[in-house]
Amino acid sequence: MLKRLFTSNTRIKLLTVFLMNEGEEYFIRELTRKLDEQINSVRRELENLKKVGFLRSKVKDRKKYYYVNKSFIIIEELKGIFVKVLSTQDGMVKDIAGMGKIKLLVLSGMFIDEPTASVDMLIVGDIDKEKLSEYLNKEVRTQRPVKLAIISEEDYKYRVDCKDKFVSDIVDNEKNQIAIKKI
Repeated sequence: MLKRLFTSNTRIKLLTVFLMNEGEEYFIRELTRKLDEQINSVRRELENLKKVGFLRSKVKDRKKYYYVNKSFIIIEELKGIFVKVLSTQDGMVKDIAGMGKIKLLVLSGMFIDEPTASVDMLIVGDIDKEKLSEYLNKEVRTQRPVKLAIISEEDYKYRVDCKDKFVSDIVDNEKNQIAIKKI
């Protein structure tokens, strides 16, 4: 949903970091490590956010630090949007994580507003399929059933080694959200 509102995945990650840690200051390299993004895309999006007035910057110890402009006109509205979206997905991820030993959980398809995706959720590991099915039917209110793929850790590693198109398309797609990554 946020990707439709905000054009860049990097920008969404930056907004999330700054809105959820409003009093903090960050320098570029710190953000690239934290977000696992390229330095050029982080630098570009920081400047874009600074131009619209969301961020301010200052130089300290020969590093340029960015921080939230607390007088930005829609700061509270933005924070409300991000808190609402993150709490919904975070709650679902925590619930699903409690149903087994999950090594990888990737959200795609309906969860990122990309209805053409092959699956909505990829789970690698051991999970109670009955509990998961019951949870998805009861708690996740969607217009259609959730398309999911559950594979073992061994199968996943084999598919990665073989450069399996299905797995690589899901894991390598930067639009998809990797909610759990222990592999």
